Amino acid sequence: MPQILTISGSDIIHNLKLSSQVPDVVEAIASQKIIGEVAKNSGITVTPEEIQQEGDNLRLAKKLVKAQDTLSWLEKNYLSVHEFEESLRNKILAHKLANHLFASQVERFFYQHQLDYVAAITYQVILEDNDLALELFYAVEEEEISFPEIARQYISEPELRATYGYQGRQHRKDFRPEIAAAVFAATPPQILKPIATLKGVYLIWVEEIIQPQLDESLREKIVTELFTAWLKQKIECTEIITQLNAETVEPGKELLQKS
Repeated sequence: MPQILTISGSDIIHNLKLSSQVPDVVEAIASQKIIGEVAKNSGITVTPEEIQQEGDNLRLAKKLVKAQDTLSWLEKNYLSVHEFEESLRNKILAHKLANHLFASQVERFFYQHQLDYVAAITYQVILEDNDLALELFYAVEEEEISFPEIARQYISEPELRATYGYQGRQHRKDFRPEIAAAVFAATPPQILKPIATLKGVYLIWVEEIIQPQLDESLREKIVTELFTAWLKQKIECTEIITQLNAETVEPGKELLQKS
């Protein structure tokens, strides 16, 4: 017979405190309250049909094929059907408010920050010796060795070595500033002159520079970024009063007094 263990709501709150997760929870609650208030003042509502569609999308994404699958998922996440619908409504409301506030600003923002959305496909090897990096750089330029061969010889991590130091699609903000300047000035395909940093000497192959297109995916990304920044500012300008009962534990005073 399995052992029965009872965990109360206060146990959960106490654990959140001990693990320093309360600030994140408080911010999430504050965000939802702000969204709800601004959406209400803006006349934004959510229909039952929209909730149903969002629920169908979530079940499809999580492969909840049967009704029992959904019920099991709800039970695992300690959600009632009503709370599940509320979470869907909150998600839809945030999305609709974001578009209401910022959809009309997307094109102007995109053209003002277009360089931030240029992407690069790169491969890199980090070396400790600048002279070796220069030697390899000139060897690649003279076609005496290929970049994949350098990666196989000088990358120690097996997974990274298997992909020849592939870094994927990255934007300017994803690179160190001194590296970004060189990467986005390149004419691919091209190897860059070694770049010395505190971490090591970077030998980088620039495979492709991808110019941004303002498609639906990027529009959604920009709206989300603007909305997130707006919400963060609203929270910073809001005095948040929490009603958590803090227990005073006398022995803990020494910890504060001796720091």
